[in-house]
Amino acid sequence: MRTIYTKYSESLFKILLLGDSGVGKSCIIIRYIENNFSNNLMNSIGVDFKLKNIEIDSKNIKLQIWDTAGQERFKTITTSYYKGAHAILVVFDITDRDSFDHIRNWMVDIDKFAKEGVLRILVGNKCDLSHERKVTTEEAKGIANKYGIKYIETSAKDTINIDDLFVSTAKYLLSKQIGGSSTGKGTQNGKNGIDLMKDNNNENQINNNQKGKGFCC
Repeated sequence: MRTIYTKYSESLFKILLLGDSGVGKSCIIIRYIENNFSNNLMNSIGVDFKLKNIEIDSKNIKLQIWDTAGQERFKTITTSYYKGAHAILVVFDITDRDSFDHIRNWMVDIDKFAKEGVLRILVGNKCDLSHERKVTTEEAKGIANKYGIKYIETSAKDTINIDDLFVSTAKYLLSKQIGGSSTGKGTQNGKNGIDLMKDNNNENQINNNQKGKGFCC
């Protein structure tokens, strides 16, 4: 995968990030788009999006990545953007138990406002803060299994699993678009899941980032 800068794209995929305020949705997007990180980002107001062009299997792909406000007062605005999403990433903060407990509410909203069969992925952000962890990896995997979706842990600060999250999502959406799901490029896990990385890739990521950082699946 490489970033490309061209006006022509063969496919456009809309990826929506949901989750409580402060879980790091904006940081994840900025890390992926700009390879930058700041602890001082202001909370999103309403919705915003950024674009990134990438190349997958010699095809030009444009990702339209939408950032949404997590506050309740913006709910009527953000839910209007669910319908056109190809993939929805539900983000929680592994150091914030409330953000994890609210996953069910976000899933209810997806069922209500998104198109049927939209790809969903559960994302546990801030895995660099393992010493402050309030949600275990096993708990998060458990709720992901309940909804038949994939779970991945990320750190926007330490650039852990950020590229894998978006590139693997794009690969799956592309394989689904061209009818290539059976080729194994994007393997479903349950109804709306996706195998983001093979186990050996996960182990390498863990080994490379364990010192002074948190466990990331």
